[in-house]
Amino acid sequence: MRDYKKYNVWEQSHKLTLDVYRVTKKFPKEEVYGLTSQLRRAMLSVPTNISEGAGRHSDKEFANFLNIASGSAAESNYLLEVSKDLNYITKEEFEKLDAVLISIRKMLNSLQSKIRSNF
Repeated sequence: MRDYKKYNVWEQSHKLTLDVYRVTKKFPKEEVYGLTSQLRRAMLSVPTNISEGAGRHSDKEFANFLNIASGSAAESNYLLEVSKDLNYITKEEFEKLDAVLISIRKMLNSLQSKIRSNF
């Protein structure tokens, strides 16, 4: 069993999730069940799947959860783009969040490759 908190990718995705929650607080009320909810759920899925996968007993299972986290990160990336295009977040907010998300996606890919090399 692994300690998910030792993974930098978990720490960074946790921090980004908190940032996403903060910026979505100012989204229009009509988006509460739409874009706000979808973006929060997609972003929350990243550190959640890392932590769940770390609790699994095999590298193969862990890699599968990292794959799910990677897909959620890609979804979050698009949802941030839509949020910017709808002027729910500024271009500067988007660029800051997007840069962190790109870094997280790279870390996930690297960790997946490392874990897969074990099986």
